[in-house]
Amino acid sequence: MDALTNPLRIANGINLKLFNPLFPSISNTRFSSRSIKSIVTCSSTLTTTPTSTKLQRRPQNVDGEFYVNHECIDCDVCRWMAPETFQRIDGQSAVYKQPTSCKERTAALQALLSCPVASIRTEKPPSDILEVHSTMPLAIDERSLPGVYHCGYHSKKSYGATSYLIKHPEGNILVDSPSYKGKLASQIEALGGARYMFLTHRDDVADNDKWARRLSCDRILHKYEIEPHTANVETKLEGQGPWSLGPEIDLIFTPGHTEGSVSLFYKPLKALFTGDHLAASPNGELVYSEIYNFYSVEKQLENIHALLKLDFLWILPGHGRRIQFKSIAEKNAAIEKLLQKTAFNGYNLQLV
Repeated sequence: MDALTNPLRIANGINLKLFNPLFPSISNTRFSSRSIKSIVTCSSTLTTTPTSTKLQRRPQNVDGEFYVNHECIDCDVCRWMAPETFQRIDGQSAVYKQPTSCKERTAALQALLSCPVASIRTEKPPSDILEVHSTMPLAIDERSLPGVYHCGYHSKKSYGATSYLIKHPEGNILVDSPSYKGKLASQIEALGGARYMFLTHRDDVADNDKWARRLSCDRILHKYEIEPHTANVETKLEGQGPWSLGPEIDLIFTPGHTEGSVSLFYKPLKALFTGDHLAASPNGELVYSEIYNFYSVEKQLENIHALLKLDFLWILPGHGRRIQFKSIAEKNAAIEKLLQKTAFNGYNLQLV
């Protein structure tokens, strides 16, 4: 294992708001990497919608208390947080069914609080919103992932990336950064705070500096991912790892999406926190993205292939949907299925 080191830093995040959502549908299992240049080149010519119109209720919403306005960036967060209420309709989220139970209402309000651009609204201020604030962070699966939480409060700075909290006896770990909220910070402190903030890659660092100051946690980021706004992170990883945060947690070098992307493997729970390396689509198939690849598609595919050797059952991504497999064999079959889809795309992969 390479030791954790502290050298100098370098970089700044990519504005994903120029692009469509990362995993809006199963058709996005593979994108054309040639599309990036045309999208960036033409971005300045895109027409803008007046703010007053953006705040209006989308006509695709059903009648009732909850609705989504035109500011939705189609990040998919509300659709997996509250699938009984939100769906993708005509390229953005919309309320297709109003909550009909306390459980559904709570989930809809949690999605409202987590929307990175506050595009989920209610006709009147909800009287129970403070109670819902107190439910964050959310336990993901108390049986198979005890002590692992979804932080909620997704940040527009990371295009709505998911942040996690791992509760651990040797010190809690924040995985990537949620939007900074004092209420969430107090809730995390009640769970023991955080010893580390592990940042998977440059895109999802969001409010890392505010969290580091509040929680007095050490931030960890690969030195290839360093940008001006992360120049003072406490620990810069060097080399190709793996690195260790104690006997139960390994940091796995998974470049491809970016040059220094790193995943966190929590061995006792067989959970892999992948950043933007690998995720599940709404239909449960594994996906990666070429249009959001900012380093090397070939490297990303090679490092997805390398995950066949790793014994994990959970994928917890930054963008996209999490997934739990029933067995290692099922996990490997899903990875192999994804790689088979790319076999005829002309990539010169160096598989080991």
